[in-house]
Amino acid sequence: MGQWSSCLTNITNYVAIKLHRVALFLRPPGHPDRSMYLNSLAASLRERFRQRGITSDLDEAIELHRGALLLRPSGHPDRSTFLNNLASSLRDRFLQRGIMSDLDEAIERHRDALLLCSSGHPDRSMFLNNLAVSLRDRFLQRGIMSDLDEAIEHHQGTLLLCSSGHPDRSTFLNNLASSLRDRFLQRGIMSDLDEAIEHHRDALLLCSSGHPDRSTFLNNLALSLRDRFLQRGIMSDLDEAIGLHRAALELFPPHHSNRSASLNNLAISLQDRFRQRGIMSDLDEAIKLNRAALLLRPPGHSERSISLNNLAGSLRERFLQRSIMSDLDETIELYRTALFLHPPGHSERSASLNNLAVSLRDRFQQHGIMSDLDEAIELHRAVLERLPPHHSYRSMSLSNLAICLGDRFKQRGIMSDLDEAIEFHRTALLLRPPGHSERSMSLDNLADSLRNRFRQRCIMSDLDEAIALHRDALLLRPPGHSERSRSQNNLATSLQDRFRQQGIMSDLDEAIELHRAALELLPPYHSNQSLYLGNLALSLGYRFQQWGLQPDLDEAFSLYLRLSHLSHTASRTDLTVAKSWAASAHILNHDSALLAYATALKFLDQQVALLSSSSHHFNVIREAVSSLATDAFSCSVRHGALTTAVELLEQGRGVFWTQLARFSTPLDELSGSGDTGMALAEEFKRLSFRLHNAFDQSTEDKSPQIRQLTMQWDDVVSRIRMLRGFSRFVLPPLFSDLQKAADDGPIIILNASQFGCDALIIHSTKDPVHVPLDTTQAEVSEFSSEFHSLVEQFGSSNHQLKLVGILRKLWDHFVHPIVQSLKESQVPPHSRIWWCPTAEFTLLPLHAAGPYEKNKDNLSNIYISSYTPTLATLIRARQQVSRDASSRRFVAIGQANPDRGKGLRCVAPELAVVAQYLAPVVSFTSLEDGDATVEGALDALNHNQWLHFACHGMPNRTQPFESSFAMRDGPLMIKDIIRSNWQNPEFAFLSACHTTVGDEKSPDESIHLAAAIQFCGFRSVIGSMWSVDDDVARQVVSAFYRQLIQVDDSRKLDCTCAAVALHKAVKSLRNKIPLEQQIVFVHIGV
Repeated sequence: MGQWSSCLTNITNYVAIKLHRVALFLRPPGHPDRSMYLNSLAASLRERFRQRGITSDLDEAIELHRGALLLRPSGHPDRSTFLNNLASSLRDRFLQRGIMSDLDEAIERHRDALLLCSSGHPDRSMFLNNLAVSLRDRFLQRGIMSDLDEAIEHHQGTLLLCSSGHPDRSTFLNNLASSLRDRFLQRGIMSDLDEAIEHHRDALLLCSSGHPDRSTFLNNLALSLRDRFLQRGIMSDLDEAIGLHRAALELFPPHHSNRSASLNNLAISLQDRFRQRGIMSDLDEAIKLNRAALLLRPPGHSERSISLNNLAGSLRERFLQRSIMSDLDETIELYRTALFLHPPGHSERSASLNNLAVSLRDRFQQHGIMSDLDEAIELHRAVLERLPPHHSYRSMSLSNLAICLGDRFKQRGIMSDLDEAIEFHRTALLLRPPGHSERSMSLDNLADSLRNRFRQRCIMSDLDEAIALHRDALLLRPPGHSERSRSQNNLATSLQDRFRQQGIMSDLDEAIELHRAALELLPPYHSNQSLYLGNLALSLGYRFQQWGLQPDLDEAFSLYLRLSHLSHTASRTDLTVAKSWAASAHILNHDSALLAYATALKFLDQQVALLSSSSHHFNVIREAVSSLATDAFSCSVRHGALTTAVELLEQGRGVFWTQLARFSTPLDELSGSGDTGMALAEEFKRLSFRLHNAFDQSTEDKSPQIRQLTMQWDDVVSRIRMLRGFSRFVLPPLFSDLQKAADDGPIIILNASQFGCDALIIHSTKDPVHVPLDTTQAEVSEFSSEFHSLVEQFGSSNHQLKLVGILRKLWDHFVHPIVQSLKESQVPPHSRIWWCPTAEFTLLPLHAAGPYEKNKDNLSNIYISSYTPTLATLIRARQQVSRDASSRRFVAIGQANPDRGKGLRCVAPELAVVAQYLAPVVSFTSLEDGDATVEGALDALNHNQWLHFACHGMPNRTQPFESSFAMRDGPLMIKDIIRSNWQNPEFAFLSACHTTVGDEKSPDESIHLAAAIQFCGFRSVIGSMWSVDDDVARQVVSAFYRQLIQVDDSRKLDCTCAAVALHKAVKSLRNKIPLEQQIVFVHIGV
């Protein structure tokens, strides 16, 4: 019936417009009735606009109204009506396009119309009402309270002119109530809201069950009851509001034009009830209703942006509860779409900018990606610039910008950000005087910023003021208030800070009680759950340190233990709290220490899985990793859990490469397990290929798409693990798997941690052997710095004696005890050994250690050293055996004249030497000078299994993924190499400077050229630890390939012989080249 009625209406409008056009044609300019017919045609066009939303109808109606008004000069009895009609159409266009000049003109025309109506004029009440409605619209845009006060005054005047039986009395009651509600929202005067509710009830009583405005009045009363609930927390108000919204919705059939608004309003109130009672079905229903509303507002619908915003808001709410990143990603995409619908000049653009900014900050808090926070700040600044000094939303804008600036200060430590944040918070607070509904938020935010400044400058007045402000905020958030737990947590945190400064136990006791209360108010899966329990545990730990009461310590660790049962993907906060648990348990020697480290490393793995798609996220990964794995290793060793030490260390080092390597997991066994296994292997391969190829593909933010792919990948992995025999598919390996790395020789892990330094020797069949090192991490760091200061002098001064001195220290303090243990374990002389150093040890030339005295052997005289970044990397290299030796191809790439950097005179002779030895043995290609471009090199890399690079190596210690080989047309960077599709690669000789030098702040991640080459599948790699002399490189390369061919008597290349060949080559040149050049090249891999 509704569709038929709508169809009839459309037909009627169409016919009416046609007839009005004919009538107008018959009344040309000068005809006495022309103005009346201009007005009639305009009215019909305006009505059709309201039905169909065609803006050209409205534009034409306005022009016709202007024409009609010109024909009704001052003094004409109908002029006031024509002024009113033009004003109403201008207001309609403002509501459609948000152009303020239309609204300003509408108000002026309404004022003109009202001036023409004396106190007894029959239209005065209508004209008063229309002016009031337009003034309210302007208030909603510009926030000027005088507009709203005048609107209320006119609405009250309108109502006085209407007797109890007036047909429009219910409408006028509703309009007055709506304006009173607006004033309450600004000034927080409850009497305004209570009066609004009474007027809404009176309006509803005047509407019988079949009244056309009943649904609107049900909705408006519901909105005001919701507002009162938000102030007083009385659930009966909210329950009644939801009931009224449901009743309103029932009055709208499926295709009614107002159904979408009714769906949205019900969804908002259900969302509120969810926040109070934590019943997820309310929130899920709200999302479902918002999706239904959006479907009713397709592209082009004037209200689509509202539905986009509402759906985004409810999805963000669910994200805050369940921490499902897909909800937040969808939120951000919806807000971006809404912003696109609000171009510059649109009245809702500020709100859209704000919403997107808030959600980007949410994502920053999850993953710590600074570009999200920087964009949020820019968006908030754009909002603030659009709002005049007295706009009603200016305080919110100031507050949001200040919060983001505070976040950025915490990341970058720039005090100007924090000072600016405090200034904005103070300004926002001044705009929210006592009684303002958002005052408590401003008090809390200003207090947070002052506390942060106290932590930097230790000015007690900042902290005392913060505590006072937090107390004021808490008073404004009584039991039942949705933000009470936040206020309790914040006040507790500030009291805890004051206790740590002044030692007043009453501050700490109060902090603990407040932290407890805050935690109890949170629903089980709230995104702040780990933060609040971490804060409470920390406070209990402080009290334990003061009084030594065991119940405090037991409660603290029982809180931490909850983290091990986390069901959602861990956030950055979850990881931070887990690290705090691990550190506390380690220091106090608590029996949960190993579980704490295992939990933190599991959270780390989840974070890396979401961030490894881009090198731009590496700073976040670096911060997340910190010293977690090395501390876990140290803790495990102290507990005598040596195999656990190896497992935890392996899980927390080289995490970036580990995640990318998962995409190349061998699938032969899975494919051969049956039809299901074969299908899952194909799906895993397809998704892994897409994720691998997505690495750094675009500067555009692809995070949502990447996360969607990651979710699909995780789902496939979960299904694979359900198959028999695949329960540990791509999980961190157990020690029994890792021990296989020692099949060809022992692995020596050298670990430096704040808790101590240790070596652990992994044998293929024995238990790990612990070698304590009598040194501290600080001493290792100082030793490493001393060595690298010397490295910078290589080639420019006489440094031989200093270098020997350092290599002797290296031997005495670290390497000699390990060699003694190897001998005790009966590792034969001249065996191969693999070094797996961590932290500052990665920067030292362990392979070159020795006493450097006559009749005493250096390490190189006893064992043949190789390196591996992780045990799993070495195992993968051993598994990647080429099946077809006949298809091996060798490419030598040399660039003597790169686009940047000085020329290399020995590149051509070096390539000639390589060709001399390799061309007779293998299919050989050489790329030099003009052919050695980025594209040419990548193409060659994709078609060859053996590689020799002779060029400049360009390390980038701050942006390690931009470390590069210098080609003729530009840099061949690590991120380019990662995306290459290699065909069974085996060996690479990187005859370039600094190819094993990576990010100085995170040495355990091994982000350098040699590691990138190894990650891409090369089983055996030779690289350099510092600068290589051009001529020396040629000599070493010549000796190496000569030895490699001799080592393998079959004259078939074998990459497993590379370490021995390098060892012999350097030995043969010992009296010909300087010591630092003898030890510059290292072997990595099999």
